[in-house]
Amino acid sequence: MELSNMLSGDALARLEAQVESFNKSVAGGRDAKQEMGKDEFLKLLITQLQNQDPTSPMEDKQFIAQMAQFSALEQMTNMSTEFAKVGQLLSAGQAGDLLGRTVDVNTGTSVVSGRVQDVTFGDYPQINVGGTYYDYDTVQRIYEEGAQP
Repeated sequence: MELSNMLSGDALARLEAQVESFNKSVAGGRDAKQEMGKDEFLKLLITQLQNQDPTSPMEDKQFIAQMAQFSALEQMTNMSTEFAKVGQLLSAGQAGDLLGRTVDVNTGTSVVSGRVQDVTFGDYPQINVGGTYYDYDTVQRIYEEGAQP
């Protein structure tokens, strides 16, 4: 059912004004996004609940569906954050395995070959080849132990 059929003219005008105000406050100084974040979704849901017609409240099915969408959004956000952490841990572990190995590193303009002397961990692991630190993701080739380029 369309929202304009559920609200009186005044209520619909108030709701549209609040939505317009909300949209301006959310975008304040930021680029408009194509996707709605969890905070924007929750604010929109609260505004919708505050402005519904008391004689014809939102149906339970609609409310439950919107809350399920919010819950799913929250879970996907949490999963994305955890996957990023797992990816960082994997990169750090793989960088540690290169210690003492000979590698080729792509510097963008050339390829540097040498033995990995040191490894730093953290969000962006780095390897030390020939006294210079390179990001782990620039490693182009790993040689078999004892092999030389």
